[in-house]
Amino acid sequence: LLHVGVSCSETAVGFLLGTAAGTVVAVAMWWWPTLSRVLDPYLVVLNALPKTALGPIFIVWMGAGTGAIIVMTLAISLIVTILNMYEGFRATDAQKTRLMAASRWQLLRMLVFPANYATLLNTLKVNVGLSWVGVIMGEFLVSRAGLGYLIVYGSQVFNMDLVMTSVLLLLVAAVVMYRLVLWVEKILYHLLGVKA
Repeated sequence: LLHVGVSCSETAVGFLLGTAAGTVVAVAMWWWPTLSRVLDPYLVVLNALPKTALGPIFIVWMGAGTGAIIVMTLAISLIVTILNMYEGFRATDAQKTRLMAASRWQLLRMLVFPANYATLLNTLKVNVGLSWVGVIMGEFLVSRAGLGYLIVYGSQVFNMDLVMTSVLLLLVAAVVMYRLVLWVEKILYHLLGVKA
């Protein structure tokens, strides 16, 4: 239970931070087109970069602990969130944008963001898997607790029961988290009066 709790808490923090920070950066890129032009090439390069290669750098920056694992999770989910949400904001109906005599803030609040609820929810679904990948990769590199730690430890001592049990617990935890996102989606659509 300790190891499941550690992995779940790290995943939840990375998931929420990655989604929130990615959405804020996407809003900033939509708000200031110059920022978008500056950040776009860096985002493409960072998205293509294997995040495991950055693991040792995160350990040096954050120390050998939970901080490095959460930063690894952020590195994986943040870029995808920014790219998905920004693309959704950019693809919002240009005709409606032109027809609304509104400030930039009113456009964001009344048109652009509501038009991208589905994009946000799909990004949440993708981020469930990406957050788990980030946490397990981080725990492979540096941890003293968590499901990733158990998998590494079990493989080192040739205890396949421990490895397989950890993998199954990981599967169950990921499914539960995905079901929670579906539940949030259902509630949001119910509040908006939209069929899911």
